[in-house]
Amino acid sequence: MNIFDQYLNKIKNVLLDLSKNGNIVLPEIMDGITTEIPPAHFKSDISTNVAMVLSKANNKSPLDLANILVKAIKEKDELIDNISVVKPGFINIKFKPIFWTMFVKEIIKNSDNYGINTNEKKQKYLIEFVSANPTGPLHVGHSRGAILGDVIANILLFNKHKVSREYYVNDYGNQIINFTKSVYLRIREILFKEPFPLDNENLYPGDYLISFAENIIKFNKEIDFNNFDEISEKLTTLSIDESLKLIKKNLKSLGVNHDNFFSEKKLVSDNEVEKVIDFLKKKNFVYKGKIKKPEGDNNENWVEREQLLFKSTDFGDDKDRALQKTDGTWTYFASDVAYHKNKLDRKFDQLINILGADHAGYIKRISSSVEALSNSREKLTCKVSQLVKLIKDKKPFKMSKRKGDYITVDDLINEVGKDATRFIMLNRSSDVELDFDFDSVVEKSKDNPLYYVQYSYARISSVFRHLKKDLKSDIKIDKYDFRYSEDEITILKKISEWPKCIDISSKKLEPHRIPTFLYELASLFHSYWNLGKENPDKRFINEQKKITNAKLIFLKSISTVIKSGMDLVGVSTPEKM
Repeated sequence: MNIFDQYLNKIKNVLLDLSKNGNIVLPEIMDGITTEIPPAHFKSDISTNVAMVLSKANNKSPLDLANILVKAIKEKDELIDNISVVKPGFINIKFKPIFWTMFVKEIIKNSDNYGINTNEKKQKYLIEFVSANPTGPLHVGHSRGAILGDVIANILLFNKHKVSREYYVNDYGNQIINFTKSVYLRIREILFKEPFPLDNENLYPGDYLISFAENIIKFNKEIDFNNFDEISEKLTTLSIDESLKLIKKNLKSLGVNHDNFFSEKKLVSDNEVEKVIDFLKKKNFVYKGKIKKPEGDNNENWVEREQLLFKSTDFGDDKDRALQKTDGTWTYFASDVAYHKNKLDRKFDQLINILGADHAGYIKRISSSVEALSNSREKLTCKVSQLVKLIKDKKPFKMSKRKGDYITVDDLINEVGKDATRFIMLNRSSDVELDFDFDSVVEKSKDNPLYYVQYSYARISSVFRHLKKDLKSDIKIDKYDFRYSEDEITILKKISEWPKCIDISSKKLEPHRIPTFLYELASLFHSYWNLGKENPDKRFINEQKKITNAKLIFLKSISTVIKSGMDLVGVSTPEKM
């Protein structure tokens, strides 16, 4: 039950009736008309801009037109208590208390589906996220992108879209050669006591490679580790397998599971890069040319040379992009173009890429290639996951670096747990840097948003537990006609915004709106709960140690939304704290 969509349709029906009678003029498209949440000081429940949208077509001021519309709107709806007009022409609607009684009944009857946009066209999404090089454990920066992609997937699935979560495994190129050599040298260190060359900047120095090496030695006794060149291909496969096992373990600790791991190496071996280059050549998007030295680049060894280039400037990029290196091998960009052609060939309606902060500059070129491949600018959406700054004792915090020169996901989870990591990582928009304060995320106070939301659910659970009732059980309310107070309606009005929150989060791919909404709802609930300390009428459990059916249903509606939101974020709702 989305009351905003419901009243938008009612208003449009009123407009159609007025238009048929010749009272107003309607434009062909009425998409600009909205129903929104009015500012709190207006003491109204819903607001519409209809008069401002239609004023020009009707040659009337918004205020004059609004005064014509309010009478017609109120006549059509017996649940409206009052309608007011405020400058520059907003129409504010206040409902009768019985409206909120009916609203609560609908939530209880449809608790599993409350918030779903049933009118939206359902699509098939592919979300590619994390996609870190398979050369070691995931670090804190990866965790934010992993949670972002996972919760976007949760929201889209909640809204009944089809979603596939994918990890692109960059198992091809120079970094993989260096990674394999690093594992090989760790094996030599174990077998032949040869010291690992820590001063070689091309190698991976992390201690996690020792466990990789030990596992490879243990389960591959037939391999002779005396000649790298002879075993490099086999060793590469084994090393990447070890790394992916660790990465999947890291992801699982975050509560993230991918549906598919797609190999870049297989893409190359299946000649998909050559195929996509031929495809783009036929469309005249590839040519041989030279890239000029970038402005501000002080590299004295820069040489302008003829390369195979993609015409990304045709699609708004600042320069054309190289597809082939000097030695004839494909660039990372060429493989990525082939990968996105593969995605398109799998018939997904929408592609979503979650990128790290260091890949923000990559968006234009890959978007250009997808537009060239699909003839659509709307096919690909890229979301950037900005940097995370860890703070402890009010200063930058560095954890153990024994696994490499970064802070691992496992370190973070061990420090604060999965719930805090997911909720706090999602608590701000992904396009701004996030301060992750270890002290605040473990506090049991209002300053810790996770605790505050979980505590609200635990408080509700305590009431049901007192009655020896299961919070998750159904409540029958067929003959329910209780009238709620203004304090209670304030909370119900917040609950009414839940479908709008889900809808915006889904369409704009902005899941940070969910924890923000949950914190605001929890704040209203705790404030109401605390009123009972001074006013017995506000207490959920009265002096006779009983609770009215009305308050039980009221609590059930609040818990329904909190549970739904926390499930989307992927964190727990404990019944005791």
